[in-house]
Formats: sequence, structure tokens, C-alpha cells
Amino acid sequence: MKTALITGANKGIGFETAKQLAQLGYFVYLGSRDKTKGLGAINQLKESGISNVEWIAIDVTDINSINQAKQELETKIEALDVLINNAGIAGEMPQNIAACEMENLRKVFETNFFGAVQTTQQFISLLKKSTEPRIVNVSSELGSLTTHSNTQNPNYAIYDAYSCSKTALNAFTVLLANEHKNTRFKINAVTPGYTATDLNQFKGLQTAEQAAKVIVKYATLGDDGPTAKFYNSKGEVAW
Repeated sequence: MKTALITGANKGIGFETAKQLAQLGYFVYLGSRDKTKGLGAINQLKESGISNVEWIAIDVTDINSINQAKQELETKIEALDVLINNAGIAGEMPQNIAACEMENLRKVFETNFFGAVQTTQQFISLLKKSTEPRIVNVSSELGSLTTHSNTQNPNYAIYDAYSCSKTALNAFTVLLANEHKNTRFKINAVTPGYTATDLNQFKGLQTAEQAAKVIVKYATLGDDGPTAKFYNSKGEVAW
């Protein structure tokens, strides 16, 4: 049975991604900081008949927590097949980049960028033991510099700190994928789209279940699948 670790998986898109991967036969480790919420998510899945899931404590902003999670997984599995860096925060408002509070900007980057980087660095050794290692970094259209350069939509100027963190995550995705371009790794950034979650006060236009499908698609790529790319549900997104 293939294995997957998803950060920030106790709710929203992460939870639905875990559910769909488990339904495909993966053993899924739902990563979250809060034990009560994590176990609550596991119980919810088991009540729906999904048993191939387990909660694991992981705070992507805390290197000690990440190391503990890795050590725990190493006692349970020989290889990790899929890592989905899903944990993310929107940050406080306002975020206009000319006046954004540095504390707010650093907090957003700590989770959305540095959290994904250090989680990947710690788990890369387990991923290398897989015959088909896959990494999906959950990004956003707001991370696309092409989109920002061409859009006149004033809403794109609201989440400046968040946007910058996702642009950085996209850069990390490309660099990491190129570093592993001659290996079995498939590493991509995926934007699930504007989804109704607590990150946006449930104002999104689609459900978490719908949003998770594109993440699952790129987490389960075959050997002929792409790498070092940025995708949404309709296809490739311009960096």
C-alpha cells in the first residue's frame, strides 16, 4: 500500500485530499498541529468507512515537531510515496505590500514557504526510498506573477503577503524539481482554485471536495507525468 503525508489535513482541502487519496487505496497520514482536531478528522473518516488513515502531529513552523513526525513515520513505514505541502495561512489584513507589517509578512512566510521547505527537506530521505515519489506544493493563482502582471482585478491586491509567499513556494517547486529532474521524482505546484474554506471565510466558489481533485491528480502521477510545472484543474498555469 502506498503512503502519503498531508500537512494541514484536519480540515478543508487537506482533509478532502486525504479522503480521496485514502479512497484510492493510499495509507494517509493526516498531519496537523492540534491533536483534538486531528483525531476528530480521523474519526470522521472512519465513520464513513475509511480506515486506512492515521493522525500524526506536525507543526510545519517548528523544526522539532517536523523531526518528531519524521522519526515517528520511520517506525511505521519504509518509504513515503507522496508528500503534500498543504498547510497554509492567509495572514492578517491589510496586506498591501508597500505598508504590510513585517511581523505579518514573516508569519505568512513562516507557514506557507519556510514550513513547506523544511518539511520537504526533512522527509526527502523517506521519499527517496519510494519507487514513485511525488511532491505536491499547494499554491494559488495569487502566486502567479503572470497573472498579477496582466490582471486589473482589485481583489488581487488584497492578499499581497499571501501572494508573495505562494510565489516563493512556486520558485521552490521549480528549483527542487530541477534538482531531481533525472530521478523518479515528480514535483509540481498545484492551485486548487478559489475554494470555500476558513482561509477566506468560506467565500470561495467551489467546495473543498471539488478543489482536492486536482491535488490528488498530481499526487498520483504515473512515470510519464510532468514535473517542475504549475497546474490548476484546467491545465498548466503561467508562472
